[in-house]
Amino acid sequence: MRVLLLLIPAALAYGQPTMQLSLKHAVEIALTPEGSTRVALAEESVKQAATHVTQARAAFLPTIDGNVTERNETVNLQTFGINFSLPLFGFSVPALAGPFVVFDARASAEQSVFNYSDIRKYQASRLALAATNSDLETTKNQVSDQVARGYAVCLRAEADLETARANVELSNALERLAVSQKNAGTGTGIEVTRAQVQLANDRQRLIVAENDRQRAVRELLRTMGLNLDIAVEFTDRLSYAPVNVADLEASLKTAREDRAELKAQQQREATAKMNYNAVTAERYPTVGVFGDYGATGLQIDSARPTRQYGVSVKVPVFDGFRRESRRAESYSQYKQETIRTRDLLQQVELEVRLALDSLRSAQAQVETARDGLSLAQNELAQAQRRYQAGVTNSIEVTDAQTRLIRAQDNQIAALYAYDVARIDLATATGGIREYVNQ
Repeated sequence: MRVLLLLIPAALAYGQPTMQLSLKHAVEIALTPEGSTRVALAEESVKQAATHVTQARAAFLPTIDGNVTERNETVNLQTFGINFSLPLFGFSVPALAGPFVVFDARASAEQSVFNYSDIRKYQASRLALAATNSDLETTKNQVSDQVARGYAVCLRAEADLETARANVELSNALERLAVSQKNAGTGTGIEVTRAQVQLANDRQRLIVAENDRQRAVRELLRTMGLNLDIAVEFTDRLSYAPVNVADLEASLKTAREDRAELKAQQQREATAKMNYNAVTAERYPTVGVFGDYGATGLQIDSARPTRQYGVSVKVPVFDGFRRESRRAESYSQYKQETIRTRDLLQQVELEVRLALDSLRSAQAQVETARDGLSLAQNELAQAQRRYQAGVTNSIEVTDAQTRLIRAQDNQIAALYAYDVARIDLATATGGIREYVNQ
């Protein structure tokens, strides 16, 4: 799938047909690392967090080193307490020994046996990795939400453009009718002018609609990470499909369980608590083993095997209150994360409530706009028949046409608001990617 998505811009650049784009396809393109920059950066953050886990795990593995040295040295024996002479025989130990060559080849190893702080640090790194993975899911959800909103804007612009074209065609027909009636002696010049003014206004709206559509498409392509000169044809249209809206408590329960950013924040809180425990555990004794084995001598061929091994126990006593300060700092960081978690829970509840309110309002708007459009269409049809029959002048037709345009705008705005409300609810409950895959 990823290879296919990457071939899209290249194929279109070589004169392939206009890209047929559905909402699902748009989101799939945006979620590839080659699509959205935000997704690519989030995936790199996951890789970075994984390296931190590896670094923390290293504390439980042995440290093994190899060392080979050959040195030429002199030694002041008096610094070792060797300073005596035998006057009877005229013998005395020289103060300076050497120069002589010392060769040493040795392998050494250290292994931590018990370090509670390292255990907590490793656990904290695992939690941080989980939080980063949740952040990646959050980023993908945010990109999906952004693409879905951009796609809805494009559908609205597409509907506005189609309506503007239809209105221009209608105004053209009415202008021809006004000219025909004037030529037949049943109309007046002011009616022709009025029809031409309406036609000019509709053409102006068409120009604006074309530009709005192009702007919306380019912004969507930018969000998807594609070339901005790709021609796009949308396979979806603004439409109304009633959905069963879950009640508030069910929606809140779903949001608390599925919102990736909430999971990430809860994991960051757990990470901060584990870091606090790790700093606290630095006061505990640590146990380790060590050893080395090698050969040493004045020359390589005269080197003799030597070794040492042992157990070390380190008990922290006093470090100038540095450890206590770090403990207070880590506890403050943990408290900050708990505050952020509580605030995010409140924000999630607010978003769910607002999304439900918006969806109910949008459903009512769609139903009202649909009735208004039907009435406006009937009014225009009646006005056209009356005008053609010579019962009334073109003012009635122009007024009816103006109200029809307003009704069309209301319907498009209502359908767009309904789409956005569904996106809001899907995002608020953590199901935006399931929504786009419907």
